[in-house]
Amino acid sequence: MRMFRSGLWSSSVMFVVACGAIGCDGGGGAVGTPENPVRIVFQSKWFPQAQFAGYYAAGGHADGASAGPMVPRDDGFTFYEQEGLDVVVLDGGGVNPSQAVATGEAHFGTDWIANMVREVEENDHQLRHIAQIFQRPGFEMVGLADSGVASFDDLPGTTLGVWDFGNEFPVQVCLRSHGITSDLDSDLPPGQEPDVTTVSYAFDPALVFPDDVTLASAMVYNELDQIVGLGHPLDTLVRLPTAEHGCGLLEDFIFTTQALLDDPDFEGTGITGREIAERFIRATLRGWRWVLEEGNREQATELVLALCGDTCDGSGSRQDPRVHQTWQLERVSELVQPGLLGEAEVTPGCLDRAAYDDTLRLLRDVGFVREGSGDDLLRPEVLEGAGVTCP
Repeated sequence: MRMFRSGLWSSSVMFVVACGAIGCDGGGGAVGTPENPVRIVFQSKWFPQAQFAGYYAAGGHADGASAGPMVPRDDGFTFYEQEGLDVVVLDGGGVNPSQAVATGEAHFGTDWIANMVREVEENDHQLRHIAQIFQRPGFEMVGLADSGVASFDDLPGTTLGVWDFGNEFPVQVCLRSHGITSDLDSDLPPGQEPDVTTVSYAFDPALVFPDDVTLASAMVYNELDQIVGLGHPLDTLVRLPTAEHGCGLLEDFIFTTQALLDDPDFEGTGITGREIAERFIRATLRGWRWVLEEGNREQATELVLALCGDTCDGSGSRQDPRVHQTWQLERVSELVQPGLLGEAEVTPGCLDRAAYDDTLRLLRDVGFVREGSGDDLLRPEVLEGAGVTCP
């Protein structure tokens, strides 16, 4: 376990004499500057891929490495370095990001709203939402157009592919919100047959689709393209995006702990935790804005490819990682900025409070979280301190 205590820092960092609010090292140099950045650890939700392009564009890098040559720089410094930060991005995969941040393995993380609220409820962790990255959900259910399914009304009697490891809840939420029961429901009366049966699988749709399930769980930026690569063009598919059917749950956002925000002397640097959070948000959003600029998409894809192995691959005819990550970056950009889909433009980082409240309501309706959970997890003042004005 990677625990972060002052002992991780060189003892020289502990000397803050005569350095005011920015701290100093043993040699008298300022801490939290481009030349002497503060080390920050960020926990991602999956392995390196375009889903996290904004963090990489800001200069986030693997532990023991440094930002690559494709990363944008001003005066030789990455966006994070210009804020006086050196940001290590930890791979996700089998990691629960909310748990990792809560237990001190990382300072900041990204997760889905449902996961963080559940973690806070079950373990009383003081996690706090400080910026919203995905403005609309990317989760959908995908089947063949000739399956007989055209809407949620057609789902009774079908079999749905759901993700393992506790990731079944997006399907359960959508089914329940449309009055459809499933074998995921713990409150199904004894002897009553569910409207829908489910098959759990480990994320790769090729394991079950289309032979074993009618529809499979998919993220628009990942599994949908894999299904296309398996020989099912988009015009041969039926898609049920949760964002368009009243059951979408907010996904990728940035969070930290209340303890970090309240820390008057982060890791002995002489910088408050609140200021560290503001710097991290400011640089991260700058990275995402850079990714969203159309002229930067190819470079953004290349810097992602430089960080990932076979986890960036697609499937079948879409196996080539460059093809798959180009698709992924385009779709992720649309989730970060729905204006690219012809919807209203949003300010990156801002949270639509109505969408947040809807997410909590849907989770409560299926019993995934208790009434009142999630009501006190938002800290918009951090975003404001980073210079972001939200509607």
